[in-house]
Amino acid sequence: MKKLRIISMLSVAVLLTSVLAGCKPKVSEDKIKIGGLAPLTGNVALYGQAVYNAARIAIEEINEKGGILGKQIEYKCLDEKGDSQEAVNAYNQLFDDFGMVALIGDVTSKPTKAVAQKAQKDNMPMITPSGSEESITNEGSNVFRTCFIDPYQGKLMANYASKELNAKSAAILFDTGDPYSTGIADAFDAVAKELGMTITNKEGYTSGSTDFKTQLTKIKSSNPDVLLLPVYYNDVALIAVQAKQLGITAKLLGGDGWAGVQDKIDEKNIDVLANAYFCNQYDPTSTDSNVQNFLKKYKERYNVDPIMFAVLGYDTVYILAEAIERAGSTDPDKIIAELKKTDYDGLTGKTIFNEKRNPVRLAYITTYEGNKEKVIKSYSVD
Repeated sequence: MKKLRIISMLSVAVLLTSVLAGCKPKVSEDKIKIGGLAPLTGNVALYGQAVYNAARIAIEEINEKGGILGKQIEYKCLDEKGDSQEAVNAYNQLFDDFGMVALIGDVTSKPTKAVAQKAQKDNMPMITPSGSEESITNEGSNVFRTCFIDPYQGKLMANYASKELNAKSAAILFDTGDPYSTGIADAFDAVAKELGMTITNKEGYTSGSTDFKTQLTKIKSSNPDVLLLPVYYNDVALIAVQAKQLGITAKLLGGDGWAGVQDKIDEKNIDVLANAYFCNQYDPTSTDSNVQNFLKKYKERYNVDPIMFAVLGYDTVYILAEAIERAGSTDPDKIIAELKKTDYDGLTGKTIFNEKRNPVRLAYITTYEGNKEKVIKSYSVD
């Protein structure tokens, strides 16, 4: 009887050990496994492909120089199609099956926030290149981002409109179902009023809309000096052309989601961007050799000019790689501690993280000459 009890206890111990083992990623001893999440297909695939392509370039460069901690990086990026549940499912695959030690991603705000909630429970070091909703990093001290938060972009563009464009009135047209859009819109609204500007209209639309003429007709009747479009490039392209058709002459303003919009507007309507300004996170005209070498390499590799999301993806890989190297280990607590100490000079400029693990860095106000971006100036607000 005693022997049976001992065997039974040993069986329970083995079972518990196997269950607990299933709760931990399978850490590779010969490679540094870094996971990635991005919308490689779907409505925002332009962003995801840019981050993925640039991450591959950065990882190849690092591996050619010896990798991290004397080991090669193995990078696996899964397509989450821009969907939050798909992103969580993909995260679970990377955690359980791939055995990642850190995550680059996600790319847009909704999936990033959903994944951050899961990553916090796993204490997984996570850095998003471009998930800009303010509350994302509130999910846990393991969550970082390389891009500006939405409220900062709204505040910055309100200041630029008032102080540099001398705008006295502004209208806002935003996607009511998107946290990126509402975050920028609300911050712009509040700060513009503080600066003495009149908000003539604050018009919303539902995600997936393609006809904006009802809202734009109301805006036209108010004749604002500027029109803020805090939305992604697909919507910007549609709205800008419809605004032109209605005879709206307001200067157009936007956030970093405008990246790539020039490729979505046909040649006969490209002039809609001639009087437009958006908040960019790097200067593509910089004389910095690192910037120009990356732009050249990306174009040669993928036969397309990189957008801002590519630059953010590239910097994100290097920020994470340097943190792991300094940590001297793949222990998550050590990686997280080193990420907090980041002081990195990259393509987007000098990046450090504040107490909420958001970047402190200059922005670049950008306009267009034809279908080419043109940086006006670097700009910041307190």
